[in-house]
Amino acid sequence: MIAKRQQEVAAINILIEAPQWRENPGIEAEILKAAQCALAAEGRTTGELSILLSDDDSVRALNSQFRQIDKPTNVLSFPAAEGPGKGDALGDVILGYETVAREAKEQRKPLLDHAQHLTMHGVLHLLGFDHEREDEAAEMEALETSLCLSLGIADPYKDPDTGI
Repeated sequence: MIAKRQQEVAAINILIEAPQWRENPGIEAEILKAAQCALAAEGRTTGELSILLSDDDSVRALNSQFRQIDKPTNVLSFPAAEGPGKGDALGDVILGYETVAREAKEQRKPLLDHAQHLTMHGVLHLLGFDHEREDEAAEMEALETSLCLSLGIADPYKDPDTGI
């Protein structure tokens, strides 16, 4: 008898801190799907990732403490610290509800689609992607667009009015 190798999967922990997120049926499953999609695109099948669905007050405090930017933002990514016992930890992704909801409304996108896109964006940061330089931004945006389309989400970088 040939033993089958058990497929290893990443451990993705989702914590809903802000109750507004719970008003969106299926949010945990959709966020999980987005994180798995981003990891799979980069060939990651193992590792530990935490996703916190929080609010603007918490995100603002973290942004101020760790980035010296005293305002909320849509998504933050914090890579896991290196060192013994850290194993295959990737890090944490935090989404701020009010900013994500406001942006989704302004951009006329479904909230879940926008939250999934931002989850993928945050995970890609943990995997080493950045958008500080124009070439990095183009590469990251192209990958995000491809990932979104694979989940049935419209291109997040196209203007809904002009299609550009």
